[in-house]
Amino acid sequence: MGEKWFAGKVSVPDEGFTHGGKFHADDVFATAFLRLLNPDIKITRGFEVPPSFSGVVYDIGRGRFDHHQEDREIRSNGCPYAAFGLLWREYAPDCVGEEEAKRFDESFVQSLDESDNTGCPNVLADVIDEFNPVWDSEESYDECFQRAVDFGKQILQNHFESIAGIKRAESLVRQAMQECDGKILVLPAYVPWKNIVVGSGYQLVVYPSNRGGYSVQGVPVQPGSNELVCALPEEWRGKDASELPEISGIATLRFCHASGFMAAAETKEDAILAGKKALKASLQ
Repeated sequence: MGEKWFAGKVSVPDEGFTHGGKFHADDVFATAFLRLLNPDIKITRGFEVPPSFSGVVYDIGRGRFDHHQEDREIRSNGCPYAAFGLLWREYAPDCVGEEEAKRFDESFVQSLDESDNTGCPNVLADVIDEFNPVWDSEESYDECFQRAVDFGKQILQNHFESIAGIKRAESLVRQAMQECDGKILVLPAYVPWKNIVVGSGYQLVVYPSNRGGYSVQGVPVQPGSNELVCALPEEWRGKDASELPEISGIATLRFCHASGFMAAAETKEDAILAGKKALKASLQ
């Protein structure tokens, strides 16, 4: 679904040029992004941009998508742009919207840009670096680059399909929020809900589990936080399935995570009951 979702969203040239030889996460993810935007783009790698080249040039050539010049661009927070970040800034808002473009830049793109510019440690950059042929290999850098780009493209595609899924779920979640009591949100399907529910006043969410039965989960205090508005009771946490019904008084309660963020029951009714007991316990 990823390529179809992106294709046609923005106008990207049919040709691209980036540097040859050893590659890094910057030019790999820049290329992967361009291929999502235009699946037909032809990427050439080399050490000097042909004078007549009219496509998109990045990470080389000292143009608008290069970052090696003295007057390179730096974000307001001090993080310097690399080619991936420059291309993301140019094209992403029209693909995923201004808000998601900014969020993904902060959560994903910036760390790769900073690593490329400063050499600071980055696990994903290290993984991409190991796609390069080892010193005594006869493999082609260009062939290895293509494998790295395919890997990076899959990472981006997975993320963007996830974002598309969140957008598709939004109306379902909002409808459920209108129908429930304002404290325990009961969803009819296992769908992404945090982007909408966090900060809404709801404290727990009940939904069908993809492992069978139903889950009840605490709502984070704010996006990305591990702190919950309401956690499951401490005495349930980490207990065996054989113990939980007696400890909780809920017949089909079978699991409660040791951190208290989520519990599971065989029936929807018991998952809701677990939520109600959690709310009551939080007030004591």
